[in-house]
Amino acid sequence: MVSTAHKQNRQAELQAQAFRRLLAWLDQGVETNGQSYLVIRERLLSYFDRKNCLNADELADETLNRVARRLEEEGGNIETEAPARYCYIVARFIFMEHLRETKRVDHALGQMQRLASNNDSLMNEAAAEKELRHKCLDRCTGKLDPASRDVITKYYIGRERAKIENRRSLADSLGISVNALSIRACRIRDKLEKCVRECLSHR
Repeated sequence: MVSTAHKQNRQAELQAQAFRRLLAWLDQGVETNGQSYLVIRERLLSYFDRKNCLNADELADETLNRVARRLEEEGGNIETEAPARYCYIVARFIFMEHLRETKRVDHALGQMQRLASNNDSLMNEAAAEKELRHKCLDRCTGKLDPASRDVITKYYIGRERAKIENRRSLADSLGISVNALSIRACRIRDKLEKCVRECLSHR
């Protein structure tokens, strides 16, 4: 079984070999100690800078990496009039890809911003609706006679077991059954709901 370290070493060796092949191809038989590579990279940087690419360094490196891969596929030689010309052709393709990717990202960001804006609007509308309902409910509750207001306010106090005990105590204090209390509370609630609907319709 091949170890991970061996695979990494082999990959690094292949990358170094591809880089040496790229340097030799750029030199075109004249040893420049890497100067040809530096010159073409600077030209590529200038090309992407003129195109207003913020990541000109990455695009220039990607251009040379693709040229190196093509050299590997072609056995170390690419039929072209001049290496610089070929590099520029590859750079143009990469620039077009960059434009398409930028448009996709911009479109996605635009959608996210629109969704966020819509969510904010919906949340604001929901908050405004809730606040208006509370105001209408307070107004309508204030219109009830004191006895009805006292019953409907106390009827919904508590939760679960506490609510049941509270309603039993409220029924006892009024001298009626729990069932009769429920009917009275239902009638008061219906009156309140009608009042709140009318209040909301006149906002």
